[in-house]
Amino acid sequence: MSKARVPAAAGWFTLDDSAPALLGTRCKACGTYFFPREEFSCRNPRCGASDFEETPLSTRGKLWSFTDNRYPPPKPYVAPDPFVPYAVAAVELEREKMVVLGQVVAGVGCDQLAAGMEMELVLDTLYEDDANEYVIWKWRPCDAR
Repeated sequence: MSKARVPAAAGWFTLDDSAPALLGTRCKACGTYFFPREEFSCRNPRCGASDFEETPLSTRGKLWSFTDNRYPPPKPYVAPDPFVPYAVAAVELEREKMVVLGQVVAGVGCDQLAAGMEMELVLDTLYEDDANEYVIWKWRPCDAR
């Protein structure tokens, strides 16, 4: 029996493996982008509007900063047993010039990362249970295909 693929964070990204995208919002008045979504009031201090449109965000960007995570995060995160350390990346999106955090794909550690390198968004399994495969976005160096 095949498992259903479901987003681990519903509404935050598309589930299209061939063209994954984070789903943000853009203020219609000033053009500021938000991720996660904004729905109430523009956080741009010079604006204050409340009319937003959903928009897919850039799928590439520059690695702004990174670190490794050596301890399992607290619940609701579901850590594998035994826990395997992983890299975390802060990527500045190409078009929006905003920084989005995320795990780095398995097999790519901090020793393979460098500030300024080009990164791309991919989808990967976060965890599974008997019925579902829970999918999340991750970052991968563009030269690591």
